[in-house]
Amino acid sequence: MSTEDSLRRAQSDNQSSINVRRNEIRQQKSSGASKSETDESAKAVNDLKVDKSSIKSQLKASISGEGSSAASKEDFRKAVENTLERHLFYIPSFEIYGGVAGLYDYGTPGCAVKSNVLAFWRQHFVREEEMEEIDCSCVTPEVVLKASGHVKKFTDLMVKDEKTGLFYRVDHLLKDHCKDKLKKDLSISAEKAAELKHLLAVLDDLSDEQLGTKFKEIVAPDTKNSFSDPEQFNLMFKTKIGPSRATKGYMRPETAQGIFVNFRKLYNCNGKKLPFATAQIGQAFRNEISPRQGLLRVREFTLAEIEHFVDPENKSHPKFSKVSKLEFLMFPRDEQLSGQSAKRICLGDAVSKGIVNNETLAYFIGRVYVFLTRLGIDEKRLRFRQHLENEMAHYAEDCWDAEIECSYGWVECVGIADRSAYDLRAHTDGSGVALVAQEKFAEPKEKEKHVITLNKEELGLAFKDIQKEVVKALEVMEEKEAMKMKAALESKGEAEFEVCTLEEPVVLIKKNMVSISKEIIKQHTRVFTPSVIEPSFGIGRIIYCLYEHSFYTRPSEAGDQQLNVFRFTPLVAPIKCTVFSLVQNHKYEQLVEQISTSLKAARISYKKDITGTSIGKKYARTDELGVPFAITVDSTTSVTIRERDSKEQIRVNVDDVAAVVKDLSEGCRTWTDISQRYKYPPLISAEWKQRIIKTIHLFLYIFFFATIVKLTVL
Repeated sequence: MSTEDSLRRAQSDNQSSINVRRNEIRQQKSSGASKSETDESAKAVNDLKVDKSSIKSQLKASISGEGSSAASKEDFRKAVENTLERHLFYIPSFEIYGGVAGLYDYGTPGCAVKSNVLAFWRQHFVREEEMEEIDCSCVTPEVVLKASGHVKKFTDLMVKDEKTGLFYRVDHLLKDHCKDKLKKDLSISAEKAAELKHLLAVLDDLSDEQLGTKFKEIVAPDTKNSFSDPEQFNLMFKTKIGPSRATKGYMRPETAQGIFVNFRKLYNCNGKKLPFATAQIGQAFRNEISPRQGLLRVREFTLAEIEHFVDPENKSHPKFSKVSKLEFLMFPRDEQLSGQSAKRICLGDAVSKGIVNNETLAYFIGRVYVFLTRLGIDEKRLRFRQHLENEMAHYAEDCWDAEIECSYGWVECVGIADRSAYDLRAHTDGSGVALVAQEKFAEPKEKEKHVITLNKEELGLAFKDIQKEVVKALEVMEEKEAMKMKAALESKGEAEFEVCTLEEPVVLIKKNMVSISKEIIKQHTRVFTPSVIEPSFGIGRIIYCLYEHSFYTRPSEAGDQQLNVFRFTPLVAPIKCTVFSLVQNHKYEQLVEQISTSLKAARISYKKDITGTSIGKKYARTDELGVPFAITVDSTTSVTIRERDSKEQIRVNVDDVAAVVKDLSEGCRTWTDISQRYKYPPLISAEWKQRIIKTIHLFLYIFFFATIVKLTVL
């Protein structure tokens, strides 16, 4: 039990004791007890009140300690965001017109960081895993998103504040209310505090109906404002396609559907073999109810998604052994529901114990961990949280979120889900085109097959306007589903059947509508719908968390101020190096231009600083931008390279500068490797070193010549 919980329980027990003593005094007075007896009881009540005051002070101090932590987080966040905005990493869109909530523009360094993150994503996943890449349209016809379920189900629960006219997400209001209650209300009992903490732990597991009920029970009575009844709000931006405006469409809320509808072509391009994966990077759009938290909740953002198609009967992965020994913070659903914290678990153990559903899902969890930590995310503030049962989509077999802790708390940045075969089946039903894969057998196999015969007349009478969709779905029904329907029809005379393209997807099929018979056939191929493992990356969220994890302050050389520093890895740093001369000197300035040309030829991003400010101020400016290396020209033959975080310096010949910085920037060598090679920087400049060597050679030549002359004379 935490200190806060213990104090709340002590406060509750104390109040109970006071109530008991007060009742005793009333009874004593009514029974005519002596003054000494009532005085003694009154003294006991006063003593308990003193204890109550002490407990209340301790509880307030305990909670204010948490408040101080929150305040320090907010101060840290402001320092980070001020630095980012000042250097145009990102800024609010349309700011001169007042801006629009949830829309942001990236400036030059922000574009560079984003570009570097996406370049590494392509290298780490697309190239190393030999994936195909596709770039699909952002504008999506309604029929596609009806089939996928987005038109009906892509919603958040919303309420309107009738007093202010503002709209809010119900889960956000509920979460904020519970947190505020726990921090600011000293009078709530330990039991009530425990109830609120449990609600926070299981909030994501609540259905919309449960969320609405809890909102009315907990939030609505505690506020002076009146709220409307909770209602569903679809998050997609609606549009009309073409001048006739007859075709309805939406701005895509995710990139995945473009991959699913192109499955047949992608499958053929892959030689009709499984498994294979297709990746896509692109913009997605969500009309958020109440955008907040900067880049973490926006209305337009970049997604990088992978759809890995796999045989549902074999979800092993040939490269799983490469990640199986990784150990990191994992937060399975059982630990969440029991109020425990995330713990370090070996990925191989998580699969063998059934915590993670299968090897392919676990493989991508491991690869995501490596990707994020190599970017510069602190592994101690990175965890993989398993979705709770109600939180997970009904068709998903398992789902994990990579969550990164920042000043806003734990933020979901990557979702890794086993979506089963739902998506391809939904688009098969919606389009009438079979999105399936085949497995050829070396030898034909005898198999019992179900033959489906439809009574279209009965189906037409029963379903009328939706007959076409129902028939289409029944015709492409898979073997397992057909067996289940046959059993239900034989036992009950009717069976429930889901048609993904309908607004009310579940229909009732009766025995007179469908006949399912068995037939023994020789099967040369197996036709099946592949399952999908989907890692989905919110690039903006990853970048913002990276900004916070990279930011720190350190004292200036004089010790009179704190300087801001971004410790970006060379991999993602917006600028790899700066170039400037130690003093303003024509020869040095020419060398700065020469080095700049060589860096440009090597495709290394750099920045020149030709101002006359001190070397200390130049270093401070580059550190605040997160530039990992600074090249200082202080000689005509060699230069100094300084590393940002350690402040260590090495001396490198001018001709080698571009190659050294390129190796460091691309991760071919570490600073430790380079500094070992250039371990002993000369005490004198390279130019003077050359002069001394020439002088020594001259003296040796004179000595040798004099010796020859002397021997000749003798």
